[in-house]
Amino acid sequence: MAIGDAAYIKKINRSLILSKIIEEEMISRADLSKITKLTRATISVQAADLLEEELIVESQQEHHSVGRKPIMLSINHKAGYALGIDLDYGQITFTLSDLMGKPVCSDNIEIQTSHYEEILTILITQIKRYEEKCSHSRFGIVGIVIGIHGIVTKDEVINFVPRLKWKNKDLKGDLEKEFNIKISIENNANLCSFAEKVFHRHQSENLISISMYSGIGLGMLINGELLKGYHGYAGEMGHMIIVPDGKPCNCGNLGCWELYASESSFFKQLAEKLQKQNLTYEEIQKLINAKDQVTCELMDQFIKYLSIGLNNIINLLNPETIVLNSELLKLYPEAGKKIEDSLTSSISHYHEILISELGKNACVMGACALAIKNFLEIPDVRFNVTEEQLPSHSKTVV
Repeated sequence: MAIGDAAYIKKINRSLILSKIIEEEMISRADLSKITKLTRATISVQAADLLEEELIVESQQEHHSVGRKPIMLSINHKAGYALGIDLDYGQITFTLSDLMGKPVCSDNIEIQTSHYEEILTILITQIKRYEEKCSHSRFGIVGIVIGIHGIVTKDEVINFVPRLKWKNKDLKGDLEKEFNIKISIENNANLCSFAEKVFHRHQSENLISISMYSGIGLGMLINGELLKGYHGYAGEMGHMIIVPDGKPCNCGNLGCWELYASESSFFKQLAEKLQKQNLTYEEIQKLINAKDQVTCELMDQFIKYLSIGLNNIINLLNPETIVLNSELLKLYPEAGKKIEDSLTSSISHYHEILISELGKNACVMGACALAIKNFLEIPDVRFNVTEEQLPSHSKTVV
């Protein structure tokens, strides 16, 4: 046997055991042995190590049959916390979750600047507050993952953020100068697709998530793995041209998809048509309920352009599951059916189109889940979080 083989096998077994404890939420040693096909002796040794590290805890399960109550193992969800950050234009969302992916607290900070150094200072200040909040736990903050609405390289350098006009920013490196915490930078749409699989679509191996808020981002899980492309630039479908010689985009092209099918473009167009600024979702819901002609016509146009882009993506990727992340679509009756009816090509194949239940929480939830996955060093993670457990964000303006 080559040197290191025993340690490697032990690491694989540990990873498998942790994955199954998370998946089952509470499980006995005997059942762990059956599910993992590992011997009871191996399970006992690994469980003893994990108990000593305080990563898992024991409890007795109530039962009414005669005999000894089984000792159950579960993740010590308060042993550490993951911090997910959604860094968007005009706002930064922070969510802290326990080790079972359940949100503990969230904050939404509205920012009046796009300057890198000023936003870096805001991030450092907020992270220090969360670090202090978690200082009582065994591991503190186990990892920080930041979702970026732009291009992130495989080296986790921010290549370009169109709306912030950032180019080649090493946010990961700048934050690691301040904190002794594992920090990761990821495209926000990738985190959204990861969240959909982790929290809802556990069995879907070919899933795409389309985030439609300040722009359009596409996160792709192909055969269970994030598809990032040669340098990590894959998924920038918001800058797919759907109207030749159309509206000018910050990326330098004309007629990009996100200028016609993102929520920010819809809000801008409707505000101009109604001559009313700062429209809210609640106001748009009232206009739709009242069957306001201008609003409904613009919604139909929004769905038309959305469907054009979807048709291209479906023909390119042949996904099993398509998740549309849009609060706006939730407001419009039968939006899903209208979209499906617009996809008339006989060669377009997919299994289902859904509107995300995670909504604007998808990025931060995916970020927390990825931080936990990296900390525990497990290949797969599956969490169950109810709609009531999703974070509600307290707003701050800086």
